[in-house]
Amino acid sequence: MSILSTRRPHRSTMLTLPALPDWSDVVAGFESLPIWRPFENHLIRVEEHVDDDRYTIRAELPGVDPAKDIDISVRDGQLTITAERTEKQEEGTRSEFRYGSFYRSMPLPPGAQEDDINATYTDGILTVTVPVTESQTAEKHVEVTQGPAKEAPIDRGGKKS
Repeated sequence: MSILSTRRPHRSTMLTLPALPDWSDVVAGFESLPIWRPFENHLIRVEEHVDDDRYTIRAELPGVDPAKDIDISVRDGQLTITAERTEKQEEGTRSEFRYGSFYRSMPLPPGAQEDDINATYTDGILTVTVPVTESQTAEKHVEVTQGPAKEAPIDRGGKKS
């Protein structure tokens, strides 16, 4: 009869940890959960890009009246789009309604001209354009001054070095 050893094979004392996932992968995982879906309707879907002299944002906002349901504001370099939608459908004796507030806030790029923002609404798409000038960040030089001379440190033998 043979005796089996209960000794475990040697393992390293250092655990090998998997690399942490990219933050966008974590967020994408939450978006697929059913509990997350009620919140997706409260953010406005946008696409944005910067051309040579213009920052453009296109936002999906179907079913709203741009004159009374959309508000665009700029504060501290942040552009915020807020919209509110109320829909009511009646069919014979049955009626159904949907409503909600939606928002999206984006930082403006450097050099954005906040006073010249233009917005248009066509076929459910809000297009916001902001002129962008070349950023005028001047290079700054700092003068280095020399302080008074310090006495040399004393070595262990009591002599100055």
